[in-house]
Amino acid sequence: MERYQEIERSIITTYRSKIWSKFIKAIKEYELLKPNDKVCVCISGGKDSMILAKCFQELKRHSDFEFDLKFLVMNPGYNEENIKRIEENLKILNIDAVIKKTDIFEIANAQIKNPCYLCARMRRGALYRLAEELGCNKIALGHHLDDAAETFMMNLLTEGRIGCFSPVTLLEDKNISIIRPLVLTPEKDVRRAAKNLDLPILKLNCPADGTTNRQHTKELISKLERENHGSKMRIFGAMQRDLPDWRIDS
Repeated sequence: MERYQEIERSIITTYRSKIWSKFIKAIKEYELLKPNDKVCVCISGGKDSMILAKCFQELKRHSDFEFDLKFLVMNPGYNEENIKRIEENLKILNIDAVIKKTDIFEIANAQIKNPCYLCARMRRGALYRLAEELGCNKIALGHHLDDAAETFMMNLLTEGRIGCFSPVTLLEDKNISIIRPLVLTPEKDVRRAAKNLDLPILKLNCPADGTTNRQHTKELISKLERENHGSKMRIFGAMQRDLPDWRIDS
């Protein structure tokens, strides 16, 4: 059995309850996928996007309706060594991805003010454009439960508003939807699966790592969790009860 086949088998057996079932539940509960959809699965090279890609490959194999997949690596300006590693990892995982180079890092890093904001905005714009070029009507991102809880808390603490990205977001001007099938999956489960499966992933450190509002919020939630176990899941539960796009009917 090839390495990628062992990983695929483990996702639907060993990690059936922690990864696969939550991936499927999110797709069903939030109606993220419909027949004849063409999904652009975005791959950064990290643990979240690699797990997402393998889950989609399994879903394509076992789904009871037809849909198409395109795997996309949007290269914002990685060095040649990292791109080579990504290509090697994709080959190991049997993921046939399109790699598109951009000059986002170069442009964003030249800005004195708000380079992170500019980088994020340009990356979103590039993803939308490239997904359109691939003929896709949906873009799948690897945001997990922790990302959602952190975004909710960031909006509350820094902007004084209650809100978060949604499991599915329609970009009406482009007729493309953003879907997030890992939103019911805690980061610790993704991390544990990636580690135990020895996934060939690449850590692409941003120059701002460790200094962002998101990192500070992540540390705050971790502190709350240590002092009052279950805090993170209660935050997430409040989101599902009180944010319209997050509600799941019982």
